[in-house]
Amino acid sequence: MSRKNLLNLIQVDADMPVKAATSDNKLVGQVASTMREEKARQARADDIERRLAEGLAVIDLDTALVEPSFVRDRMPGDIDGLLSSIREQGQQVPILVRPHPEKPGHYQVAFGHRRLRAIQELGLQVKAVIRALTDEELVIAQGQENNEREDLSYIEKSRFAQRLKERFPREVITSAMSIDKAELSRMLSVVEAIPADLIDAIGPAPGIGRRSWQELADLIHKDEKKNPMDLARLDEMQSMTSQDRFKALLTAIKPRRVVRGLPEVLSTSSGQRLGHVKLSKSKIEITLDRKEAGEFASFLLNDAVALFEERRAKSIGKEEA
Repeated sequence: MSRKNLLNLIQVDADMPVKAATSDNKLVGQVASTMREEKARQARADDIERRLAEGLAVIDLDTALVEPSFVRDRMPGDIDGLLSSIREQGQQVPILVRPHPEKPGHYQVAFGHRRLRAIQELGLQVKAVIRALTDEELVIAQGQENNEREDLSYIEKSRFAQRLKERFPREVITSAMSIDKAELSRMLSVVEAIPADLIDAIGPAPGIGRRSWQELADLIHKDEKKNPMDLARLDEMQSMTSQDRFKALLTAIKPRRVVRGLPEVLSTSSGQRLGHVKLSKSKIEITLDRKEAGEFASFLLNDAVALFEERRAKSIGKEEA
C-alpha cells in the first residue's frame, strides 16, 4: 500500500500550526512549517503502515475499495441474522484484508466475506486489519478461518478445494483446509462428479454430508437419461430451503422399487406426498390423499375410462405399425 493512498484513507491529526516569526521572515516560517508538517505526516504514515503490516491496527475502510478473495468459498446465502447483529451492536470482529496486488488503493478479503456483505448493505465503513499476504498466505488464512467457524457446508468446502486446486499444489490446499490428502481426494471426487449448475441450483445444503452428496453423484452417473436440473429448476423446488431441495431431488431421482404387499409412497418430483401404491399378485391399489391430491383424484375418477381407451388405442397402433 502506497503512502499516498494510505494518507487518503486514514485521517491523522494535523500538527499545531507554527506561529509566524516576524513579517520579514514570514515566508521562511511558512516553508519551515510546511516541511515540518510533511515530515511529521510521513513519520506517522510510516508508523501506521508498519503497524498495519503487523496486523496491530484496525482501521475503517470504504467498502467500495474492498473486493472478495480471488478464490470464492461461499455460495449466496441468508445474512439477515448478521445484518441485525451489526445493526444493533456494530461490527465486533474486523475482517482481514491485504493490499490488492493489481489495484493500488484497493484491498482483497482474506476472511470476513459475510461481514463485508452485511456492512455493504448497511452502507457503513468496514473495520479491517490489513496485512501484506502472498496468495498462499491469503488462502491459508481464509481456509483456516472457515474451519474455525465451522459454518461452511460440505459442498461449499468441496468447491473451495476445487477452486484452490486450479492454482495451488495439494500441500497448500490441505494446509489451508486442515484436512489430509485422502479427505481432499474424496471432496474433489464428489464435486467433480456433479454438474456445477446443479450444485448452484441446490445451494449450500447445510447439514448434508459427504455420503449424501456421493449418493447423488452416483445416481447421476448411473442414469444419464435423467436430467436432475429440470427438477431442480421447478418452482416447487426453488421455494424450498436448500437442505430440503437436496433431499427432494435425491428422492426424485432414486429408482423406485415396489415390493409386493408393502405400500410404496407416491410423490411428486419435488417430494410432495400424494398417496401410496400397493401391489399384490392379482391387483394394484392406488390410494390418493384427498387433502394433497383431491383435484387429481376427481380427475382420475371422471376420466379413468377415457384414459384407458386412449392408452389401449395407442398400444394397438404401435403393434399394427
